[in-house]
Amino acid sequence: MKKITFLFVVTLFLISCKSKKEVVKKKTVDTATIYANTITTDDVEDYVFTLASDKFEGRATGEIGQKYAAKYLANKYSNFGVKKYSNDSYYQTIPISALTNKKRGYTPKNPSENVIAYIEGTEKPDEVLVISSHYDHMGIKDDKIYYGADDNASGTTAVLEISQAFAKAKKEGHGPKRSIMFINFTGEERGLLGSKYFASNPVVPMENIVANLNIDMIGRIGKEHPNDENYVYVIGADRLSTELHNINEKANEKYTKMDLDYTYNEDDDPNRFYFRSDHYNFAKNRIPIIFYFNGVHADYHKPTDTPDKINLELLVKRAKLVFYTAWEIANREERLIVDVE
Repeated sequence: MKKITFLFVVTLFLISCKSKKEVVKKKTVDTATIYANTITTDDVEDYVFTLASDKFEGRATGEIGQKYAAKYLANKYSNFGVKKYSNDSYYQTIPISALTNKKRGYTPKNPSENVIAYIEGTEKPDEVLVISSHYDHMGIKDDKIYYGADDNASGTTAVLEISQAFAKAKKEGHGPKRSIMFINFTGEERGLLGSKYFASNPVVPMENIVANLNIDMIGRIGKEHPNDENYVYVIGADRLSTELHNINEKANEKYTKMDLDYTYNEDDDPNRFYFRSDHYNFAKNRIPIIFYFNGVHADYHKPTDTPDKINLELLVKRAKLVFYTAWEIANREERLIVDVE
């Protein structure tokens, strides 16, 4: 009798242990997290230091450094397995006429390129999420390279990492339901010219774009957040879609747990950041947007914006927030509702 009782207790113990292991396994396996964790400081460091290197000469629109950067980005997308947006090119060529800003007295020497890569959705391929950054900067002035490590090698690096994560997910059978377009815009520093051209000459119908997540300067700590390494400014999330705001909030609450600072989202923001990066050319077309931003700092638009000053861990964390938000938008059943006038 004692032997039977002992065996019964042991059996119950083993079943209990197995059950607990299964529960733990279910709690720890999160598909989004598996791919978010491919966004690493090693990769981020590599991309930022390359984009903000001497070779790329500050990536001025139409100049040789910008051409090198465009080629670098296209090669990265190709290596990741992220397809060309068309059958023959990653580039959307923009003529000089469309890059001329008479108000600023600016005309480039050469045409320039938006770099566009694409992952087709598995269930709703005609609905497209755009994840963007601008990759141009200010070039060379008075024989000094304006490296633009934060502005905006940081955002461009994040787009690369996010594209790689989604490409890996698709390769392993977890492709997004909606299509995702990764766009690196040229001409932002000259008046949002690359995104303006895209909005006027879209490679997919603008009405098919469900949202734009735009990343511009996420590698540093802004002057309003001294010694704070756990924040990001969120601009525009609630201006057109309550759902988009809530999705970003929930992604942060569940995964990244940063302070989401909405200071620059106020209607009376004197800086008018909502109007000052490429997302605005989507918002003007009633496409919900989020602009992720770290705020300005002492090196903003100066040759001292160098890659050694980038906070790699913070850049990774901010990029992961964009990824998690994108994951939900791309995979939810319903398209985002535009419900704010």
